[in-house]
Amino acid sequence: MATMGGGGGKDGGGGMAAQAGRLGVVASVAFNLAALAFYLRRRYFGGDDAAAARKKAEAEVAPSSGKPPVTKDSIINLDHGDPMMYEAFWRGGAGERATIVIPGWQTMSYFSDVGSLCWFLEPGLEREVRRLHRLVGNAVADGYHVLVGTGSTQLFQAALYALSPPGPSAPMNVVSPAPYYSSYPAVTDFLKSGLYRWAGDAKMFDGDTYVELVCSPSNPDGGIREAVLKSGDGVAVHDLAYYWPQYTPITSAAAHDIMLFTVSKCTGHAGTRLGWALVKDRAVAQKMSKFIELNTIGVSKDSQLRAAKILKAITDGYDRAAGDDDDDSSGRLFHFARRKMVSRWAKLRAAVAASGIFTLPDELPGHCTFANETVSAYPPFAWLRCGKEGVDDLEGYLRERKIISRGGGKFGADGRVVRISMLDTDEAFAIFVDRLAAMN
Repeated sequence: MATMGGGGGKDGGGGMAAQAGRLGVVASVAFNLAALAFYLRRRYFGGDDAAAARKKAEAEVAPSSGKPPVTKDSIINLDHGDPMMYEAFWRGGAGERATIVIPGWQTMSYFSDVGSLCWFLEPGLEREVRRLHRLVGNAVADGYHVLVGTGSTQLFQAALYALSPPGPSAPMNVVSPAPYYSSYPAVTDFLKSGLYRWAGDAKMFDGDTYVELVCSPSNPDGGIREAVLKSGDGVAVHDLAYYWPQYTPITSAAAHDIMLFTVSKCTGHAGTRLGWALVKDRAVAQKMSKFIELNTIGVSKDSQLRAAKILKAITDGYDRAAGDDDDDSSGRLFHFARRKMVSRWAKLRAAVAASGIFTLPDELPGHCTFANETVSAYPPFAWLRCGKEGVDDLEGYLRERKIISRGGGKFGADGRVVRISMLDTDEAFAIFVDRLAAMN
């Protein structure tokens, strides 16, 4: 029995060992399955680390938000015409209609229309440019060649290249009546080209061969300009960046040989970096297109597609509102911007009057064919002059008071005047007028 008992104990120990072995196998399998499930979850659904990595990747490709918000103690930078005033309009319903999604496979080719004079111009953008000008009535587009550029600055350079005679004995003179746009001299002479050179104030120029830059409405003072020089060998390039109904009365459809426009001041999309030109002469248009081809091998299709959608949203907004006299219609960009400009100019003139040391140009009314009524001009820049004794450098005077402006010397004027942008955010503009009103 003892032997049997001993043998029974031995057999029972073996059974327990076998059972433990089976449990170990099951546990191992379960552990491996759990590990596999955990791996697959992290691989395809992400864990904490994966989620953090995804958020980091999204942040790396997210667009910037522009300038930081301002406070009452902030430095207010109104040197540039950064058109943040328009953001409120595009955050509304119009913004949804202007939204565009570009698939990963789209816009990969260099070419847009190989049979076109401007082969990199997207047909949709050309169509919307012509449609917008017909709506506003600010320029004749029929019978003109449409060119696209990376902002109107590139088109300005292309025009200088196209208008300069081949193999000149001396560079072509480039002039503009003072006060002229401050970037004209710098852009003209930046490359030190042997084809053209900056020659200053058109009103002081004495010569027969030139390119005159006519900015109308004028940047910086908002005045309506015509060509000053009348020589038969001279050529005028009309910069009409601000000839839109939110800034000035549209008195007629411009029909000059070369007319430059930009999305930034029309719609507020400065970051899209897109401009267009209406050019009458085919040979000049071909040379301008060649310059852009050699300079940047065309213009971003992504920017063109976005600009086309934006312009379409504007024109469609007015088509939908046809016959509706409600100026608060969310789709009417020019009505929105016009109300903003009227309000801001009223506040600025009140601040100037409260201060007593500043002056502004007089208002310039005219009959606007777009609005079908007589309206005043409300330029995107204020040409602010100071009459205070001892203030000969107004730019420096304002800088000490945390307001950055652009001094008159950069425009061919004197130091007692500055250019102030009227297009920044509501918060920045409100702080600016409050500070201005307190100066005396």
